[in-house]
Amino acid sequence: MDERVLQAMREVPRHVFAPAKRRHEAYGDHPIPIGEMQTISQPYMVAVMIEHLRLRGGERVLEIGTGSGYQAAVLSRLAAEVYTVECFPSLAADARLVLQRLGCPSVRVMDADGCQGLADQAPYNGIIVAAAAAFIPPPLRAQLADGGRLVMPVGGPEGQRLVIVTRQAGTFIEEKAVTCRFVPLLGADVQ
Repeated sequence: MDERVLQAMREVPRHVFAPAKRRHEAYGDHPIPIGEMQTISQPYMVAVMIEHLRLRGGERVLEIGTGSGYQAAVLSRLAAEVYTVECFPSLAADARLVLQRLGCPSVRVMDADGCQGLADQAPYNGIIVAAAAAFIPPPLRAQLADGGRLVMPVGGPEGQRLVIVTRQAGTFIEEKAVTCRFVPLLGADVQ
């Protein structure tokens, strides 16, 4: 495991992103429900996904599925700019407050359809999607910078795998990683 990723995770207090009644579970290696049928991802999976981005510190990253804001806070310690998109306004508002309180000025939380990405800030050196779909939405591929990496769970209720896409000279190279289980990606392009 990349020591920089582990250090970033040690610096971010996961419990402040958990609902008050679930804070005692914050450091267990499992997802935590946060409302709207969404979760804070399992810490191991956060680490694996972020490690696959191969961040070095100067990157612009797009996160789809802000949820509580925990993963965005970790990303803010590893990349120069983090744009995070959440389709549930209540989750986006809560995440925005916690991220401000923690002093994460490089994170910008947007209320939008994550399947569309965030074209006005593209291209991104890294795109990380914290929800699963049967395929990677085309707008996300289009917003990936040359040399950039996209990490997303792909599959359905019967099974999902983490897929890593690298854009090189206009082509997309895909590799499959670990099996996983995520909430479904919501949005126009995957319905």
